[in-house]
Amino acid sequence: MLEMYFTGAVVITMVIMLAKEVTNPAYVVFSTLILFTVTGIISVDQAFRGFSNTGMITVGILFVVSMGLQSSGKFIKAIYNLLGSGDISLTKRYFRLLFSVAGLSAFLNNTPIVASLIPMIKSWAKEHDIDASKFLIPLSYAAILGGMCTLIGTSTNLVVHGLLQNSGMEGLSFFEISKIGVPVAVIMLTLLSLFAKYLLPETKTLESRLDENSRDFVAEMKVQPQYPYAGQTVQEAGLRNLKGLFLFQIWRKGKKIRPVTPDEKIHEGDRLFFTGEVDTIFELQKTQGLTVVEDPEFDIKNIDSEEVGTFEAVISKNSSLVGMSVKESNFRNRYDGIILAIHRGGHRIDKKIGDIVLQPADTLFILAKKSFEEKWKETQDFNLITTSLEIFEKPPWKGNLAIALLFVMIFLAATGILPIVIAAAIVAMAMIGLNIVNIKEAKDAIDWKVLVIIASSFGIASALENSGIAELVANLIINVGGIFGKVGIIAGLFWATSQFTWVVTNNAVAALMFPVMMSIGESTGLGMEPLILTLVLGASTCFATPIGYQTNTMVYGTGGYEFKDFLKIGIPMNITVCIIVTIIISVMFL
Repeated sequence: MLEMYFTGAVVITMVIMLAKEVTNPAYVVFSTLILFTVTGIISVDQAFRGFSNTGMITVGILFVVSMGLQSSGKFIKAIYNLLGSGDISLTKRYFRLLFSVAGLSAFLNNTPIVASLIPMIKSWAKEHDIDASKFLIPLSYAAILGGMCTLIGTSTNLVVHGLLQNSGMEGLSFFEISKIGVPVAVIMLTLLSLFAKYLLPETKTLESRLDENSRDFVAEMKVQPQYPYAGQTVQEAGLRNLKGLFLFQIWRKGKKIRPVTPDEKIHEGDRLFFTGEVDTIFELQKTQGLTVVEDPEFDIKNIDSEEVGTFEAVISKNSSLVGMSVKESNFRNRYDGIILAIHRGGHRIDKKIGDIVLQPADTLFILAKKSFEEKWKETQDFNLITTSLEIFEKPPWKGNLAIALLFVMIFLAATGILPIVIAAAIVAMAMIGLNIVNIKEAKDAIDWKVLVIIASSFGIASALENSGIAELVANLIINVGGIFGKVGIIAGLFWATSQFTWVVTNNAVAALMFPVMMSIGESTGLGMEPLILTLVLGASTCFATPIGYQTNTMVYGTGGYEFKDFLKIGIPMNITVCIIVTIIISVMFL
């Protein structure tokens, strides 16, 4: 009995520390594991069994696969196009975005998907004068719902898969979760698309609050023959109402056109002058038929972020560049980089970039070799050099190959030709071998803190089982839920699991509730499959707080939300999913 009280007190303390974010979650969970080992609640073998578990290893490998898939901009561009421009209702935009994101999240790690889409959605929203906060929480929820649909959709599914194998049972098949996860996702995504706009706030994002302090750079782009809007007006080309970017001048055959009216036509050979922020300028320069500098080594539409990056460099008063025009400076050959835009405090420069005479304190937005900062930071030419935008882009052939490898992995795992861990490992090694990602990128892609939490949770789950707490909680769920029969037990297990996700990461919840699920199965005679599916889906139902799931945390700050915004939309989501899962499992199994 003393062992039970001690284990319960330690777990409750761990949960409180995680909820209050006292320190790094990985440190809290691993410390709990060590405490249980030292006090003899679990053996050393039980404590570290999770660190060799195939589910945990698969999660780590899939981080690398997801990094490789980021090299293809096809997914992101497709979603940007689906959001659309013009007069489209918010509901239709939700349907397009949410179902697309969920489809991706069924097969890719949803954390990098959300990380990639956040800046794109904010940029799109700014461009179309729509509040980004109307989209970021639904983005996270769509990724969570998509993750419920396949074995590799979320690390939670792989954690349960690994726990089942540890217990001597057969793990989950690739599409076993789909028979319940897909209906749940379709219903919830439809409800989100119809009602999210009424429940979400209109609030300024962190970036929009800082807009008044933003620095406007000036960039010049030349219209090439392949520009699709040549011969059309500025309005028709979509260049009139760009948020965060302003077309203030056109140079045509030596003639300066300023101001630029919406009806002004764009011609081949025109030089377009924009002023705005570096991120919007960088994205615009990827437009087909608009070029900054015709340089095959620094083709912004086909860059390899392994070799080049973006930098901001402030010219010093003693710089040899002062008094020289950009053209005279021979910047490309001298610094192995090109100037994409220039910022001069308090002034809008209206000259061609090549004709601008550089002055002290000018800030240059530069695309250059990765060694640029290290090579030039100690020279007198620049007061300060900093990395500008964090970019991860690869040539198109690498992105296309990464997509092909993803389908190979899915085929091998779904058909049972190879276990998911081996299929994922083969694809990850192929991506590294083909230089789609390099060793450093692969290492950096792995979230080691998440893996420590997952691996440690296996041992903590053993502590709950050894101490008798798992059986105690299982009996409580059986006694309370059992009033309504087997359906009540399923609903009770789901609700208890999903409530834990309000304060504890879903991977830890899956591991903590696993022995409870096993105990329920032994005590009630319920088949294991409905209980396993209930646990998996319950651990992924983390909508009510920003701390239960990593993608919620990611959109929390950047979307300018308050804690109550998640409660307002998340609690109805949790309740609805509980009802739907209970009904489907009852019909299918009970």
